[in-house]
Amino acid sequence: MNQKLNKILLVDDNEANNYLHKLVIAEAGVAEHIVDRPDGRAALEYLESESEESLPDLIFLDINMPRMNGWEFLDAYNELPEELQSAVVIVMLTTSVFGKDRERAEALPSLSGFLSKPLTEEDLLKVIRKHFPDRFN
Repeated sequence: MNQKLNKILLVDDNEANNYLHKLVIAEAGVAEHIVDRPDGRAALEYLESESEESLPDLIFLDINMPRMNGWEFLDAYNELPEELQSAVVIVMLTTSVFGKDRERAEALPSLSGFLSKPLTEEDLLKVIRKHFPDRFN
C-alpha cells in the first residue's frame, strides 16, 4: 500500500534545481505537499512556524547557500526542540564533489543520506523506501 508523505521540504537557493526537483517529486506521486526555501535560515524559520502535525516528513538539504548553508542549518536544527526533529528525515542533496563533505555528512546522526544533484526518481524512491517502508513498498 502506498501512502503519500505529507510534505517534502527542499532547501536550496537554486530556483532551477527546486523546479526540477518539484517535478520529479510530483511525477513520482510520493508527497501531498512540496515546499521550498532558499537557505537554511528560511528553512529554520519555516520549521519553527509549523505545527508538529504539519512538519515535513523529508527534507532535501543543499550545502552551499547564502545566509545559512547546509552545515550551519544542521547545527541550528540540532538545537531545536526534540518534537521538531523527531519525525523528520534529512538527506543532503548537493553538487559537492568533495569527499570530505560526504564523510562529514555520514558522521552526522541528524543526516540520513547524501545524494548528488539532480534528484532522480530512482534516488527519491530509494530514500522513501528506506526511511518510510510502512508507506511505500
